Amino acid sequence: MKVMILAAGYGKRMLPITKETPKPLLKVSNKTLIQRNIEILINSGFNEIVINTAYLGSMIIEHVTKCFPSADIKFSKEENPLGTGGGVMKALHLLGTDPFLLINSDIFHNIAINDLKQFTEKAHIVGVPNPDHNLEGDFSLNGNTVVIKEGQNDFTWSGISVINPCIFDDIKSKEGAFDMWNSVLKKYIENSDVTGEVTESNWIDTGTIERLELANNIYKDEN
Repeated sequence: MKVMILAAGYGKRMLPITKETPKPLLKVSNKTLIQRNIEILINSGFNEIVINTAYLGSMIIEHVTKCFPSADIKFSKEENPLGTGGGVMKALHLLGTDPFLLINSDIFHNIAINDLKQFTEKAHIVGVPNPDHNLEGDFSLNGNTVVIKEGQNDFTWSGISVINPCIFDDIKSKEGAFDMWNSVLKKYIENSDVTGEVTESNWIDTGTIERLELANNIYKDEN
């Protein structure tokens, strides 16, 4: 199974530290976030990786190439960030027609991604218990089917999912930036076509300076 790592965002919530350093290159202890995620992927048996880049993309490409000189890693370069959905659609020619693993570059986790299902007809997403910064959640589960309730939901999307590229078939003419959740997945969720699972594994969305510090503190406590 191929993997796509989303790494093209501006990281505006983490200014000023992302002014000269792209968010995937911020560090937890002595390793960058993207390096940690690539190591997890390779150690879990995922050997074909696609990474999209835009903001300070040359820095990401240089860093990844230096850290993993022999790995099968391809880059999908965006002139301007296309959002999570637009970025995936632009990279589809590198991902092929089989389901692929999709993961955010800015999460710190120990989720057993090698245990995820290898096939889905539409999409399969991994959830976590709602963190303090997203107490209303993103989705709930009815059995293993993803549903979105009005108001309170039970789980937060971890930024990890298995995606069948066919879900982009009817929006291939869509232009500009768009996100994965609202512009792509929600339609299939409403049709009960998305499955999900929940993990209790350690997981942090390091999307703010405070949460990056939290990830560093957890790493220190565990080591």
